[in-house]
Amino acid sequence: MKPRSIIIDTDPGQDDAVALLLALASPELEVVGITTVAGNVPLALTTRNACIILELISRQDVPVYAGAICPMARPLVTAEFVHGKTGLNGPILPEPTMTPSPGDAVDFIIRTVRERPANSITLCPLGPLTNIALALVRAPDVAGKIAEIVLMGGGCFEGGNITPTSEFNIFVDPHAAETVFKSGVPIVMMPLDVTHQVLTTRARIAAIRRIGNRSGIVVAEMLEFFERFDVEKYESDGGPLHDPCVIAYLLRPELFSGRHINVEIETRSELTMGMTVADWWGVSGRPANALFIRKVDAEGFFDLLGERLARLP
Repeated sequence: MKPRSIIIDTDPGQDDAVALLLALASPELEVVGITTVAGNVPLALTTRNACIILELISRQDVPVYAGAICPMARPLVTAEFVHGKTGLNGPILPEPTMTPSPGDAVDFIIRTVRERPANSITLCPLGPLTNIALALVRAPDVAGKIAEIVLMGGGCFEGGNITPTSEFNIFVDPHAAETVFKSGVPIVMMPLDVTHQVLTTRARIAAIRRIGNRSGIVVAEMLEFFERFDVEKYESDGGPLHDPCVIAYLLRPELFSGRHINVEIETRSELTMGMTVADWWGVSGRPANALFIRKVDAEGFFDLLGERLARLP
């Protein structure tokens, strides 16, 4: 079967890094390129971190394009308090020698979608949706040519993780999220409702470390740092592993279940800014615009992750 062609739009982030490794370890996926956005840390660091992960597994053949330095209409909010100063705190990793490709991430997305056959490119945003929204605004024609947008963001029954109502990726650029959810492109969303079921327990991190390769050790060290914030906040055995859910869905959709519903983005109230107003019960009468994933087979997810990490250097 021909690999599924994807562009990963990301703001690494330890969990973003794990998602990148999962994708690059999977022959079912063709990673056409990686685009970076400001989010977990500023753009210079998210771009650096994407290059670090590619060099870790000797995949400098995958181009990296730097994108939006700030949200569409609001000041940038970052999350060093979760990810550390660099975004990849935990393991000691060398500075990258590869450099980003010349040109802008948004132009790369537009060009790739236009040049490839219609409905052959899937966009996989793991951070704020700024680059995706700018592409849709700058080139409205690409909306009808994107196969699907599979994103990590939002929440419903779990509430928020940066405000009481809002998940970080959507909160950072709610206007971008509004643009994407109104675009008409098919959307699959991995909200906190599902990512909070995928916990990096001590036993699971130990199993990743026992893989014994460089990638497994680096991932274990990243997760040990990354989980500390959520373990303290949620008093759970392990923190949620958000972004790899996007890639796992592409590889093993049968691990996930959800419902096609209407999702609107709050952009006017400072109290609930960035809330994903998810009409799970269908009470609004508004048409469905997203597949909202609510359940995952967590053991199957971690089996997949471990098996794929074992394929890497």
